[in-house]
Amino acid sequence: MTRVRCAFPAVGLLAALLTIPPAWAEPAVELPTRKAGLWELSLLPAGETAPNMTMQHCTDETTDKQMSSSFSPMAKQACSKNETIKTATGYSTDSVCSVAGMQTTSHSELTGDFNAAYSVKITSHNEGAPAGVPPDTAMTLQAKWLGACKSDQKPGDIMMPGGFKMNIKDIDKLKGLLPR
Repeated sequence: MTRVRCAFPAVGLLAALLTIPPAWAEPAVELPTRKAGLWELSLLPAGETAPNMTMQHCTDETTDKQMSSSFSPMAKQACSKNETIKTATGYSTDSVCSVAGMQTTSHSELTGDFNAAYSVKITSHNEGAPAGVPPDTAMTLQAKWLGACKSDQKPGDIMMPGGFKMNIKDIDKLKGLLPR
């Protein structure tokens, strides 16, 4: 998916969510389930060291599995290609997806340990992109396990910058963020 600055926060959020294992894990190869607890997710544009967006996601095994099954219909509707393979260093995914007249061809390399930290390097090419969305993008999602979820959090909660909080289990609300 695309990596877009704050002008397109919904697209950036969707990109992040769709690259969190096991959200794209629909093909024959299943990505590991992340360790239950609070994960910090940082999006870094290529060539930069400071994160563009950092969020936290409270999860458990059930929620990670639900993310996979909830996003599968979205992936089937929007993506003509969605393949995941096991590599010597982790996993590799390739996808071709169309949303709101824009076709995005993406390649991702996932490495790390889904109990403590993992990294997802994503490159993509966008055709039919609206003004302000670059034709080629690259970003890295760095994830690290912080410990148990906070007392006011439940599995599925995502805490965005600025205090915005949503629960991934409210998938219908997330689908409403996608332009039609």
